[in-house]
Amino acid sequence: MSNVIAASSTSQDGAFAFYEKLGPKGRRTFWACTTGFAMDAMDFMIFPLIIGTLIAVWRIDPKTAGGIATVTLWSSACGGWAAGFLADRLGRVRIMQLSILMFSLGSLLSAVAQDPLQLTVFRSILGFGFGGEAAVASVALSEIVDPKHRGRAMGSYTASYALGWGAAVLLQAVIFTVLPAEIAWRALFGVGAIPALLILFIRRNVEEPAISSAMQQSEVPASILSIFAPAQIAATLRGALLTIGVQGGTYSITVWIPQFLRAERKISIIGSTPYLLVVIGGSFTGYLVGGWLADRFGRRFVFMASSICASALVYGYTHVEFSDSLMLVLGFPLGFFASAYYSAVLPFLNESFPTRLRGGGVGFTYNAGRAVGSVFPFLIGAVSAQMPLGDAISLFAIISFGLMLIVSLTIRETNGDELTS
Repeated sequence: MSNVIAASSTSQDGAFAFYEKLGPKGRRTFWACTTGFAMDAMDFMIFPLIIGTLIAVWRIDPKTAGGIATVTLWSSACGGWAAGFLADRLGRVRIMQLSILMFSLGSLLSAVAQDPLQLTVFRSILGFGFGGEAAVASVALSEIVDPKHRGRAMGSYTASYALGWGAAVLLQAVIFTVLPAEIAWRALFGVGAIPALLILFIRRNVEEPAISSAMQQSEVPASILSIFAPAQIAATLRGALLTIGVQGGTYSITVWIPQFLRAERKISIIGSTPYLLVVIGGSFTGYLVGGWLADRFGRRFVFMASSICASALVYGYTHVEFSDSLMLVLGFPLGFFASAYYSAVLPFLNESFPTRLRGGGVGFTYNAGRAVGSVFPFLIGAVSAQMPLGDAISLFAIISFGLMLIVSLTIRETNGDELTS
């Protein structure tokens, strides 16, 4: 508790004070990391937006469509652990470039897929890069910011995910307006190759964090299994369980809400765009405010408050017969509380591991959540054959948020911790 109070007294400056103190080199790193994460989000979120189209064009069932999303996320879990481990050995910046190249290539290949099996393979390539970029970029950014600003820096970083999601929604609206659905989904995947251009910026402008460079020069490289050593196993298991709750809840909502609006609320692809943009607006705000709250009141406070509020909101969104106008408004707090906890998760995970293990530790724990949480889109698709889609979404979302709440009661507060080597 004293740690939280101390952090509160030093967190009175603005939400973007961390950016002012980064300096020119740090700011270039910030923009590279956040832009990469936004593009990462755009590429991943294209698929949930076109699930309904693929079901109609390829005549597949929801379980198959959900399975493609699940395999993508399994692949991202493997990619996150592998990329994190390699980042501890070869550097954060180098591995970040390789990850961006991989998810851009996966999206481009998805545009020419001829059947669900091919699409699953190509989305797996995307997932491997998607998982790697998210983990490594967060580590690189966490290592250059002041401890008292780490929550806000991670809040801005995770907020870029909402921007990428929003870009995917707007691109979908434009492309599906000018092209027939049978072609539009391929064009949308093709646009997902654009992030590869970011590699050129990173190569010329981004330097390896000093703490990481010093570690690579002075310490013996750690084994990929070092995060399971006795000194680290507790942090690894708690981090993994926490992110299972985090990722499971998020994917239960984001993968299937677009289809829920169309199938149960009878809102067209174009008509659903305002609803999704309101959810995304709430999500963007939640990321930013969540980072500020994480610095001011601690990581655990954000986990507990978000899990309780998100559970109530997702149930109301999928079960209460609101008017369309009220549904539109309700999307904002749903997006807010279903995203705010991310701004506490990434600081917490980075603060839980020493520098020589940080890439592998964050990569494994963050993406272990993806590996298990990614089963939920498949299960929702399967269970929706036996119950309404809204019931399936809320069931798995509430299970996930309940797990996050339970784990948050067992972890230590890391707010204000220095990153150590």
